[in-house]
Amino acid sequence: MPKVTIIYKAKTTAAQEQARSLEQWLTRRGAGVHLLEAKGGEPMAGNGVEKPLPADTGLVVVLGGDGTMLGAVRQVVANGLEAVPILGVNLGGLGFLTALAPGELLPAMEKVMDGHFQASPRLMLDGVVRRQGVELARFTALNDLVINKAALARIVELEAVVDGRPLTTFQADGLIISTPTGSTAYNLSAGGPICHPALNCIVVAPICSFTLTNRPLLLAPDMTLSVTLGHRAQETTLTCDGQVGLELEPGDEIRFQRSEHVVHLIQSPFRDYFEILKTKLRWG
Repeated sequence: MPKVTIIYKAKTTAAQEQARSLEQWLTRRGAGVHLLEAKGGEPMAGNGVEKPLPADTGLVVVLGGDGTMLGAVRQVVANGLEAVPILGVNLGGLGFLTALAPGELLPAMEKVMDGHFQASPRLMLDGVVRRQGVELARFTALNDLVINKAALARIVELEAVVDGRPLTTFQADGLIISTPTGSTAYNLSAGGPICHPALNCIVVAPICSFTLTNRPLLLAPDMTLSVTLGHRAQETTLTCDGQVGLELEPGDEIRFQRSEHVVHLIQSPFRDYFEILKTKLRWG
């Protein structure tokens, strides 16, 4: 019988208590349970996966904030378990990815364990870094991949090409390439559009562009965006979901495209996307 893997935020009393309570509740129902503590702290090199997920996992429950959820998604993908639905409980801040409030966990689990739930497939992005024509690193993001300069560095020049055709050279503090899921994250603060997660598109938003006409744009999901760093791109990094990353050098090329990986996030049975959006953004 597939088991429930509970991933909870490290060193957080509320998450630990919720994890133990849920473990006991599931055990009383005869379900097998794995408990995993998510690791926090500084961003990690590589893919950021701490330990393999058990192969018999049939459901993942994440207790924490969006950061904990993003780390859990990375583990799910790394272990080839994309078909496994993921349920998030918000014990952090804003919590766009974690669908439930703490008090809603057990009522929602009743529905999930009985098979009465909807899971939303979420598009992901791949970012491949090439240096002098050789692949250096590869990242897969649920929210976004961001080219960003250090706080005191000069603006960077980013030559953008879409499907082999020149687009523009961004002069900016950086560039955000996000999914519809990630459109309410860093992209939103940079003036990018909010995209419903059911959409299939890629969002490109410059960060503090030097040219005011360089505006955010949407690309079709089958398009490939190639970005080459100019000679002034010192102290520049590529980050994946704000958690893992790589220092870039002038001349590096990063290719962004839709990933073959798709994860499935269980929707709240108590409110729809627009109600969540309205609540989180405090719209009237």
